[in-house]
Amino acid sequence: MDLNTHFKHAKAEIAKVIFPTKGQVKQAYISVVIVVSFIALFLALVDLIMSSIVSSILG
Repeated sequence: MDLNTHFKHAKAEIAKVIFPTKGQVKQAYISVVIVVSFIALFLALVDLIMSSIVSSILG
């Protein structure tokens, strides 16, 4: 397979790709920020509880 054929096949495959719209990207971004924030808050709470338990045991 020569280079020209390779580029034709690559171009044909790129034409099949359905790229997300700006709205879909924005919605996904907001969803990711919300989920990551929730997980960060949850882990901070767990860390606070665990450190309180450990310091009460050791203290």
